[in-house]
Amino acid sequence: QVQLVESGGGLVQAGGSLRLSCAASGNAFRLYAMGWYRQAPGKQRELVAVISEFGRTTYADSVKGRSTISRDNAKNTVYLQMNTLMAEDTAVYYCNTQTLGQHYWGQGTQVTVSS
Repeated sequence: QVQLVESGGGLVQAGGSLRLSCAASGNAFRLYAMGWYRQAPGKQRELVAVISEFGRTTYADSVKGRSTISRDNAKNTVYLQMNTLMAEDTAVYYCNTQTLGQHYWGQGTQVTVSS
């Protein structure tokens, strides 16, 4: 079982930046692909970015060029650096991984962008 704990959300003005962190439990973190998702009020949860166990990254078009996902295997942590934030980025951000066919989610961290 994997436990994920997000942090780093908050209230920021449009154009600002935030760095989200997700700390994972266990000693197999380096073997997992890790993802960030978000869910805005009244909308479905959507993929924001993924980083594979090899460091390969994929981004949603909505954040491409403004966000960077990275990982530190020594710290069992994945990060999401978000720049040039817009009101449309307001959502709860969740960390995710999948292993042995099971998805694991964190509790989420709220990001609110004021315009």
